[in-house]
Amino acid sequence: MVHGIGSRKTTWDGLVPSLEKQFTCVRYDLRGHGESPVPATPYSLDQLVADLEALRAKLGHEQIHVIGHSLGGMIGPAYAHAYPYRILSIGLLSTAAGRTEEDKAKLQAVYQNMIDKGVMETLSTLVARWYTDEFIEARPDLIEARLKQVRDTPEDVFLSVFNIYATTEMAPWLHEITCPCLVLTGELDGGCNPRLNAFIHAELPHSELVILKGLKHSILIEGPEAVLPHLLNYLSGSAIQLS
Repeated sequence: MVHGIGSRKTTWDGLVPSLEKQFTCVRYDLRGHGESPVPATPYSLDQLVADLEALRAKLGHEQIHVIGHSLGGMIGPAYAHAYPYRILSIGLLSTAAGRTEEDKAKLQAVYQNMIDKGVMETLSTLVARWYTDEFIEARPDLIEARLKQVRDTPEDVFLSVFNIYATTEMAPWLHEITCPCLVLTGELDGGCNPRLNAFIHAELPHSELVILKGLKHSILIEGPEAVLPHLLNYLSGSAIQLS
């Protein structure tokens, strides 16, 4: 289970109790995040993939399902591309590929704004991208918990992983990922929108596309109950298909 930018392994808390009834669930903090070591930045996607492989080897799992959210949804496919014999399936949750030049320019503007003004000064914009207005009003405790995660992430780490997310383009090699894949995003997610996820689905040889109604980017916090049935069906089906 691979989280996204400035997040933590706890982002999967809403899914684990149900998933662990059938699967061994392994969550971890990305390098520079939470309880993990904080090596010097900048980081690269290859390093994040190598971290995942090192964890798999340490735990002794021969093959794994990988589910990733946002940046984690890029690490999973990149891992499968580098280690195809280790992967059983991938869940690409709220991620992006096939960005237009306009999409790239908008992301670059957000990144530059964070560099110019500081990450914390731009958080209100990010929160509005992550959650619906109704959820922001109803659950200020969860919004504050998410903001604390960002505050507790070193700024150079946050900027480094945001840059990986903003500059990674999976389009050239997605067609080479042959394992079963679940492509899932929120209907209202501006950065990882249904258009980009439909592109991902079309590029992958064996994938299922799910668009969750009424959700933005932070589907694991705002809508785990909407994600869970699709994830369970997908993982169970993949396990049967591969057994």
